[in-house]
Amino acid sequence: MIDRRPTRRTNPHRCGTRSRPAYALLAAGIAVLLAGCGGPAQPATSPTAAGLFGQVGHIHGVGVDPADGGIVIAGHHGLFGLTPEGTLAPRQDSPQTGGPDLMGFTVAGPAAYLASGHPAPQDTSTPNPLGLVRSTDGGATWKPVSLHGQVDFHALDVDGTSVVGLDATRGLLMTSSDSGRTWQERAPLAALDVALAPGDGTRLLATTENGVIASRDGGATFTIVADSPLLTYLAWADDGTLYGIGPDGTLHASTDQGATWQRRGGTESPPQAITAEPGGRLTIVTNGGVEHSTDGGATLQRLA
Repeated sequence: MIDRRPTRRTNPHRCGTRSRPAYALLAAGIAVLLAGCGGPAQPATSPTAAGLFGQVGHIHGVGVDPADGGIVIAGHHGLFGLTPEGTLAPRQDSPQTGGPDLMGFTVAGPAAYLASGHPAPQDTSTPNPLGLVRSTDGGATWKPVSLHGQVDFHALDVDGTSVVGLDATRGLLMTSSDSGRTWQERAPLAALDVALAPGDGTRLLATTENGVIASRDGGATFTIVADSPLLTYLAWADDGTLYGIGPDGTLHASTDQGATWQRRGGTESPPQAITAEPGGRLTIVTNGGVEHSTDGGATLQRLA
């Protein structure tokens, strides 16, 4: 693929200079994602976080609901909300039996979420995998939108009516322009996370073992972003600032759609999910807890 930006040149061997432990962790996460089940490789949960995340299982996504500003965390046993006391409360209607295994998750609007994954173990009537499902009641219930029984998205992002997902079964990027009702197959993609540019359904970035890659044509083709840091998860705030976090917890920010990056602070534990809001507000789930920043990641405060 040709990088049409005249002032930048890609180096396909650049990944060889990466830190080997970080490189191996990202590569392992991508390999598990493409295997189709079980989700991206997750660090072992620390004893301090065991009580918080024991009921959730592996963390597969985090978001902030614009309806009330509440933090919601998706995982192996359903969707949970973070309480002011720093505990997790189940969002699903039947918390005693657990919710669906939400492998991919994103907030689409007030009390409205999109997700993918697998039905709860006790649910024998719902097709597996879920395809794309939607909740309009804050995660209490989920309804099928499309591809049920066909696709397991392990990463999802939404901007308006544009939706992008990584089909873990086939290692394929898929996009939708009608809120996920119909889909177009794009490029084969061995990536861990994907992010849509706000207000531009043709511009998206993804994290790979070779670094950050970018597309300007809706995911049909990608080019490696020269000199990009090694990142695992991405979060694009509505004000246009893009954030990324690496496997070691180091945070980076970009104000030019990922062309260049500035290093910020970092977390003490490896990350599991990140979300961003305008004004430098970040929420990051690590294997040690939930952390929040109001200054674009320069400093972090433990919430739970």
